[in-house]
Amino acid sequence: MTMALPSGAAEGKRATIELRVFKMRNTQDAMTQRTNDFIAKTYLPALTRAGVSPVGVFGNLIGPDSPYTLTVAQFPTLDSWEAAAGKLDGEAHFVRMEVTLLRAFSGMPAIEVPRPLNDGKSRIFELRTYESNNPKTLARKIRMFDEGEIELFRKVGMAPVFFGETIAGQRMPNLTYMVGFEDLAAREKIWSTFVSHPEWKKMLAQPGVSDAEIVSNISNSILRPMPFSAIK
Repeated sequence: MTMALPSGAAEGKRATIELRVFKMRNTQDAMTQRTNDFIAKTYLPALTRAGVSPVGVFGNLIGPDSPYTLTVAQFPTLDSWEAAAGKLDGEAHFVRMEVTLLRAFSGMPAIEVPRPLNDGKSRIFELRTYESNNPKTLARKIRMFDEGEIELFRKVGMAPVFFGETIAGQRMPNLTYMVGFEDLAAREKIWSTFVSHPEWKKMLAQPGVSDAEIVSNISNSILRPMPFSAIK
């Protein structure tokens, strides 16, 4: 695990966001079900007692490394994350756990829980990670989000959940964000609208901000929220 200082706003002004991946195998003894029962009945109540909120819980719908369950939890500071981590225990049934810590962007300093859909259905969510060659190019990409890209996401119909710079995790330097869509068809339509939007083309016309200059790799997964997730 690698540690890095976040860029931008001062300590304490932006939330700390934890991504915790519970990796499993398809087994005859129902490892996935037992792990999700552990998360719902033991892990989430422990986070609640520690004052952690909101907490989203997601299964992998489309993407590599299935099966796994992802939790997204917000902490006001790194100190609060460390205090809560010491209180989390219980018997689990997963193969291993991977933890990434993010510092929320200045332009979106905390997790936003999307409003429920009118029909009561759950959204799908896309988790995207952008790797950069060095901290300076990563800072340029973060600035693009803070200075217009996040608002354009909203304008074309995405539901932003969080945007964060990785301060502890793999493949650094990088950023990770999550956005929601009503369904897969809506996702395809909205991304098409975004990439052809005049405001996006105007952003890309600025010098030094093309993907080839500031992004070295992009990875993404499509996730479906669990029934007990606070983010749906």
